[in-house]
Amino acid sequence: MVPVTHYSIGELAGLTGLPVRTIRFYSDAGLIPVVGRTGGGFRVYDVAGLNRLKLVRTLRDLGVDLATAQRVLEREVGIAEVARVHADAVDAQIRTLRLRRSVLRAVAKGGEMELVNELARLSDEERQRILDDFFDDVFGGYDLEPGFESMMRSVRVQLPDDPSTEQVEAWVELANLVRDEDFRASIRRMSERHAELRAAGSEMTAPSAEQMAAFTFGVQQARAALDAGVAPDSARAKEVVEAVNARWADAFGVPNDDALAARLMEQDAFADPRAEHYWRLIAIVNGGPAVPDTTAEREWLRRAGQPLSG
Repeated sequence: MVPVTHYSIGELAGLTGLPVRTIRFYSDAGLIPVVGRTGGGFRVYDVAGLNRLKLVRTLRDLGVDLATAQRVLEREVGIAEVARVHADAVDAQIRTLRLRRSVLRAVAKGGEMELVNELARLSDEERQRILDDFFDDVFGGYDLEPGFESMMRSVRVQLPDDPSTEQVEAWVELANLVRDEDFRASIRRMSERHAELRAAGSEMTAPSAEQMAAFTFGVQQARAALDAGVAPDSARAKEVVEAVNARWADAFGVPNDDALAARLMEQDAFADPRAEHYWRLIAIVNGGPAVPDTTAEREWLRRAGQPLSG
């Protein structure tokens, strides 16, 4: 059987699946050279032309523009280089589409379209500036413990390139929270009290392991009471409070008396539940370990007569 070495434009169309008009356009542009004409004046192409046409078809299917395809055919640029560039472009398009999907899902759940889209599309630097402005406002002008302030300012907001709907929602909520004037006023009051205690000689250090264990114990006891339906004003609630107080007394190394209760009340002034929520949102946005919500447990202990420090 004699191998086919020349093809009409119709045969090329059958072999490649491309319309005749597209092949004619490529041919007129010089991508697929004509090697001859039939007696009737119709174009004829060879095997090399067929292979070039298949390559152009593949490049175009992958989104490569015609000018770049021509450069590949003329060996002005390598296929590997073109593939790398277009793979990067596709990655960027995928990230954009995924972000749009998360934004749309967040909006579908009740978010405000323009606000969600605007906040989600910010760069890491722009997102961080929102947080830094918050820090400047609530910490500025107060003599705070340097380690505490530097720790707070070291927190970075890093929404991933492919955020989940939950992460987009958490970022939007976080941005709104740190720009809320009532929340800022609450944190400024904490900063002011922090500075006053430092000026009075009180050590404003991070909680010790024992104090963190006492906090965890208090949360667990309150959660158990809530699950069991124990009313905060019941005799059983008073027993829970006594157990929690005893644990705090050991953690602070002080007697379990009115002075302990006063100390816990003082520290409870720093316990705006929105501050805890701030850390939960940061964890969600950055994809870090979940921060538990102890709002209900704190409130139960507060109503039972013992604020939960921490």
